[in-house]
Amino acid sequence: MADIVLFVVFPYAAVIVAVVMSVYRYLDQRFTYSSLSSQLLENGMLSWASVAWHYSIVVILLAHLLAALFPGVWAALLGGGARLALIEATGMGLGLIAVLSMALFIWRRLANRRVRAVTSWGDWVLLVALLAQVVMGFIVAFAYRWGGMWYLHTAAPWLESLVRLDPQIAAVTPLPWLVKLHFLGGFVLVALIPFTRLVHIVTIPIAYLWRPYRIVIWNRRRA
Repeated sequence: MADIVLFVVFPYAAVIVAVVMSVYRYLDQRFTYSSLSSQLLENGMLSWASVAWHYSIVVILLAHLLAALFPGVWAALLGGGARLALIEATGMGLGLIAVLSMALFIWRRLANRRVRAVTSWGDWVLLVALLAQVVMGFIVAFAYRWGGMWYLHTAAPWLESLVRLDPQIAAVTPLPWLVKLHFLGGFVLVALIPFTRLVHIVTIPIAYLWRPYRIVIWNRRRA
């Protein structure tokens, strides 16, 4: 019964909450539909953390998505032993970068008084959840080797069954508890989307391709 709640009920509930509340937030509080940047308060540490985080996590998420949507293509990509080792080493490297950059995000908000002043409880919850998720992902990759391959026979069939509205959890219930926590952590983040600054991932900034550059100029009164 517990496995059904965790791996069937909870994923569907998380997706429903994310969709419904994201639409509600867009209609009711459209101005908050962004990451609400604190760049003007502190930019040095933010630049290092933000660039490292986005490049590493985007590649990691794309790899997870590719394996789930196109398992045959992913299996062919991992066909050779050398390729499997290279992809695993790359994934672990990107995972470590994601962990360090997220830790830097948190340290920035703790160390900088001005940034800390504008940090909400939602920001702290999101930062801790993201840090926990990437740390678990890195430990899983390190402790349970060749995850790129066994992912195809565990998480991928489970996710596919959820999409088909025919949940099959037999592939994930025997897994180690840390792996299962990592899977569930992904849906925790999905549920947090409409309540945190993570909501900005559902907005595609197409307008950036053609809008003119914006220049921000400080306007200070002389003493």
